[in-house]
Amino acid sequence: MSDAPEPCITSVANKTGGYHGILFVISSPSGGGKGTLIRRLLDTVQGVSYSVSWTTREARPGEIDGVSYHFVTPDEFVRMRDAGGFLEWAVVHGHLYGTARNVVAQELSEGHDIILEIDVQGAANVRATLDSVVSVFILPPSFDILRARLTARMTERPEELELRLRNARTEVEQYSHFDYVVINDEIERAASQLASIVYAERARRERQEWIARRVLATFEPPSGVE
Repeated sequence: MSDAPEPCITSVANKTGGYHGILFVISSPSGGGKGTLIRRLLDTVQGVSYSVSWTTREARPGEIDGVSYHFVTPDEFVRMRDAGGFLEWAVVHGHLYGTARNVVAQELSEGHDIILEIDVQGAANVRATLDSVVSVFILPPSFDILRARLTARMTERPEELELRLRNARTEVEQYSHFDYVVINDEIERAASQLASIVYAERARRERQEWIARRVLATFEPPSGVE
């Protein structure tokens, strides 16, 4: 392990005196549609950033390094992990996945809301590490629909597809640990609901306290009050 100090995300998220970004963790089983809903969110809601995860799995057709994922070798991943470079990491379907700590810390400190698109293991690790996390679980309408979506995208070898389907039940059972559940039965409705969650979390009183006090300071005090 490196002795270099790690960026402190918890303290950044808890500062007062100005708006600091919200960390949104979005999870679902493979084929649940979280990627599609997140892309809709990024296109429609301003001020939301996306954390590109690191992974040791091979890129699928159409995926771009640095945009879809940072694709690295297992040795490169382990070196970054051992240096404290990941906020969370996990083994998912036989591959390593992780979230870069410094990227999240910087986005939050600059007042940007940021989305982590991670599996249920990673979500649990983030919730255990940080005080202020908003977690959303994307729930497929049924197992049959999930299987049909995974089969139709044709991005996994047969043995990989079967592994993801076997793991799906365990992943779906984790919905109860999340703050919000969005059923992805119809894309437009589900995308709208996800955006509404972001807007509602931004409007929480504790996150708007600084601006509410600023507005209050523009009012004259009640008569007789110093």
